[in-house]
Amino acid sequence: MKKIKFLMMAAVALITAMSFTACGDDDDDKTVNNNYTVYQNAVNQTVKAQKKNSKAILLVAFGSTWQQAYDAFDETVSAYKAAFQGYDVYLSFSSAICINRAAAGENVAPRNFYAPPFWLTAFAQPDIQYKEIVVQSLQVIPGEEYTRVINYIKDFANNANGDIDDNYLANVTLKLGVPLLQDAEKDVTAVATALNALYASKSAEGVVAFMGHGNPDSYDTYKANVRYTQLEDALQKYNKNYYVGTVDMKENFKTHVLARMQANGIKSGKVFCHPLMSIDGDHGHNDMAGDDDAWDNGFEANEEGEVEDTSWKMYFSHMGYECNNSTMIEKGLLELPTIRQIWMNHTKDAISGEPLDFYHSKNPE
Repeated sequence: MKKIKFLMMAAVALITAMSFTACGDDDDDKTVNNNYTVYQNAVNQTVKAQKKNSKAILLVAFGSTWQQAYDAFDETVSAYKAAFQGYDVYLSFSSAICINRAAAGENVAPRNFYAPPFWLTAFAQPDIQYKEIVVQSLQVIPGEEYTRVINYIKDFANNANGDIDDNYLANVTLKLGVPLLQDAEKDVTAVATALNALYASKSAEGVVAFMGHGNPDSYDTYKANVRYTQLEDALQKYNKNYYVGTVDMKENFKTHVLARMQANGIKSGKVFCHPLMSIDGDHGHNDMAGDDDAWDNGFEANEEGEVEDTSWKMYFSHMGYECNNSTMIEKGLLELPTIRQIWMNHTKDAISGEPLDFYHSKNPE
């Protein structure tokens, strides 16, 4: 359903990214450079005002423009501050589109979020210079967006812009907390156990269908999409009513979830839908629980087998299931303390582990 939207957003993101890196002599380039300086100064001042410790944790989320998501992020920052005494905690967005739309006040009051490079550069300023920096990915799978997180740290460590003191970089300790489902066995098992503890009663009533994001094949970095299949397998050890689909993984759209349900003899009954994303944002409110409906005495699937322009709610409803507003479980994973704790455990593991070997030790096999 979101393929066209994805391509449009990617194009806008590319243009936005170019606007932050372009250089030249004309007036537009001067404006871009001036904007970059304004943003960096704003982050520098924020860090100076909030700095209390010699160590920092930077949480990196994709981003959102929904108040429910902002509340989840704020709650997460508070939880981190309570759990990690001696660390200053900051939040960043990696999506230029989300950053720009948040600043413009889409859906909610305007709010400024900044990309990770601004925060990392601020941490290295002469009058700040944190001795230890822990970057925690708030991604669910170790896929495309997690790759961006790794690359932010690489660029910082390698002084890509040449504006950081090399002596500082030689002595600062860098650490990286991995995504929720980094490990195929330990993390998948832990998440399945926590989700079943929360939704066992719902799975006794009907299907509980989790909607992840997923990556198109061309963006399936580290083949991370397999985590969704592994999680469904782990959940089904508790109850065959658990299913895990996505909005962007080939052969795992809502249509494929339906096929697996029917192959298991589930032809009717309740279908509870739940975002398998860090927050309940645009995908949760629209792709999962929205009212988009392309039904016209039937559905026509695209070449990948997906029914576009139709939410999970409307799709399963038309397929004969009890799936409506009352069966939507609109909670992001960061809103679930037992799931959020798994991310926090990754942060603890990063802190207690060796200084960051950000390529060899943090890329999934």
